[in-house]
Amino acid sequence: MNDWYRRAGARLTLEVHVQPGAKRSEVAGLHDGRLKVRIAAPAADGRANAELVAFISAQLGAAKRDVSIEAGLISRRKRVQVIGATRAPEALLPSES
Repeated sequence: MNDWYRRAGARLTLEVHVQPGAKRSEVAGLHDGRLKVRIAAPAADGRANAELVAFISAQLGAAKRDVSIEAGLISRRKRVQVIGATRAPEALLPSES
């Protein structure tokens, strides 16, 4: 089930659960119907949000300027909008070994 993302034309909306202060930035799978992302930046001074934008843009092949946090700036539960992603959102999920 793909409750964690929605597509509308070139616009992709992701429902994300963020865990700041991790050892490295990575996707940890799905958590409570959202994409769980561990971020290697502290949740202070907007650093985790900036790292999340950079991470999502790199993973989906979109420019950083085309990735924005639409809801949840001070929450672990965020809504992220991506315009012009060159990779499908499923590419974010860790591969099952």
